[in-house]
Amino acid sequence: MCLAVPIKVVELLDGQMAIGEQLGVQVEFSTALLEAVTVGDYVLVHTGIAIETLDEADAQETLSIWNELNSGSAG
Repeated sequence: MCLAVPIKVVELLDGQMAIGEQLGVQVEFSTALLEAVTVGDYVLVHTGIAIETLDEADAQETLSIWNELNSGSAG
């Protein structure tokens, strides 16, 4: 099973790299597979590579479910 996590882009770096933030944690990842990424975008990141851009509503819904699962209150 693979897991891709929505991350908000907070900084673009040289070499098709970016820094993103999710749940207060910053991570560096590659944006090489996406055509255009801007600060403020939400992207799905899997194993250090952004694989898809999400709209904010979809990202927030996914993060809400993720938070429920992490807190043990789902189901």
